[in-house]
Amino acid sequence: MTKTEKNEDNSITELKRCYDEMRDEIEARIDEFKKVWISGNDEEIHSELIFCLLTPQAKAKSCWYVTERIYKNRLLFEGDEKQISKEFNLVRFKNKKASYVVKVRNQFMMSNRDNMKLKIQEFNNVKEAREWLVKNIKGFGFKEASHFLRNIGIGENLAILDRHILKNLKGLGIVEKIPNALSKRKYYEIENRMKEFSNNVGIPVEHLDLLFWYKETGEIFK
Repeated sequence: MTKTEKNEDNSITELKRCYDEMRDEIEARIDEFKKVWISGNDEEIHSELIFCLLTPQAKAKSCWYVTERIYKNRLLFEGDEKQISKEFNLVRFKNKKASYVVKVRNQFMMSNRDNMKLKIQEFNNVKEAREWLVKNIKGFGFKEASHFLRNIGIGENLAILDRHILKNLKGLGIVEKIPNALSKRKYYEIENRMKEFSNNVGIPVEHLDLLFWYKETGEIFK
């Protein structure tokens, strides 16, 4: 066994130990996500979408803070781009992201006949829903779409390939290097590798995401 292989083996052992310690808390968080889909209203689901729109190159906690803020003061549903942008000082590219918020609101929150939950229910499976989100939601790539679907409780077995996940996958030897960009083909390639690893170690993909987050930050978030 090479030194690299030994280090990877030790990392997997530590990962399993950490999972045994945090499994109950991770499962509780997953259950909370599922409740959003089962009993959450359209506005709650829409808020999760907005949160995921804000996360690229920004801190997740800051993104959730401003999402909750504009949700509570009704700017999420009634504010214009300028008003919303003023609330996004903790988020990078605030003007561009404010325009995304207004655009997606106009798509799904301004009609009594259409909303995000009904749209997602049209698809045969969650992968089809993800493909549609990437094509139709301005500001969404595969990472953001996967994140949103996981956060509303229907994104099981989808990988959220952000920088934290990729860093951990590299440390475990699942990828050789962190790519500068993720094309659709590359995203699916790494996602499939992560799924294979998930099966080998007996930790569900959606649990791995929260476990990696815990390893990086010391807490379970979203």
